[in-house]
Amino acid sequence: MKPAFAFLCFMAITLVPLSMAAPPACAAEVWMPLPILPKAKGGQCVAPVEEMRRFHMQYLTHQRDRTMRQGIRGEKFSLRQCVECHSSPDPEAGGEETVRPFCAGCHEFTAVRIDCFECHTAKREKKAAGK
Repeated sequence: MKPAFAFLCFMAITLVPLSMAAPPACAAEVWMPLPILPKAKGGQCVAPVEEMRRFHMQYLTHQRDRTMRQGIRGEKFSLRQCVECHSSPDPEAGGEETVRPFCAGCHEFTAVRIDCFECHTAKREKKAAGK
């Protein structure tokens, strides 16, 4: 038997049964535990939970651009609204109310590094005000 023919036979014997197996379940069918987050203080979020989980960074980025570059404040996806509902005592900020525990819950779970709190902290605001 020639080597090329033997290889083709081997591939047919091993791959054909695999290709006939059931297709993998879609992501919506796979159960994954979610991180436990501090409870929000507000009633209804500005968007549905699934939408916020998926698109919050785009919303915050676009809002940041409108606020910082165009001077437009107080829109639907403002960081201030996020802080009002999702802040809780933060041990890393000396017990000050921040959104770090809320944000870090998901970002640590998904291994995504965020650098928002290098600037957006109560300690930074006090330091800038000279307190």
